[in-house]
Amino acid sequence: MLQRLSSGLARGEEIAAAALAAAVTCLILTNIAFRVLGSPLYWVSELAIYAMIWMTFLIAGAVFKRRQGVAVTLLSDLLPRTGRKLVGLWVDAMVLLFAVLLVWLCWRWYQPLTLAQMGFDTGAFQGQTFNFIYAENTSTLGIKKFWVWLIVPWFALSLSLHGLANLWQSVRQWRDPAEEPNTERL
Repeated sequence: MLQRLSSGLARGEEIAAAALAAAVTCLILTNIAFRVLGSPLYWVSELAIYAMIWMTFLIAGAVFKRRQGVAVTLLSDLLPRTGRKLVGLWVDAMVLLFAVLLVWLCWRWYQPLTLAQMGFDTGAFQGQTFNFIYAENTSTLGIKKFWVWLIVPWFALSLSLHGLANLWQSVRQWRDPAEEPNTERL
């Protein structure tokens, strides 16, 4: 169940990242055309940047799910099977630890309970917490930046799920010595 949920989420992230990659390409080409015509659309550049940021975070979660992140395996390749499993278990545990810490940091950054206690009054929230996350607007789009930054908590939760699924799979390897980590493409 956990593996299916994680794999399904990773597939969704890959699809969304691919759509954002296409959108970034279209936005940049549109902006090039308008610049050539002497009338650049500055909001298009900002939107392309935010789409690229979202694309990067989304595909990063899927890459961690597949265990295909950049890694130096010089030493672990020299280890026997048990040593490689231990290294894999340790890496999965560290990814999960990082993800859980990131969830906690995002919770402290957004402070949703405090915002709710303030009746979603951002002015009162800022006065109480000196946290101005909900006040800052984007430069040209004019939307609140916290909407753009929501990709970070999404990534944290997604990575937590993927990290937990990968760690569970690594732990299961100890019961079935023939089972290797699943690194195939989704």
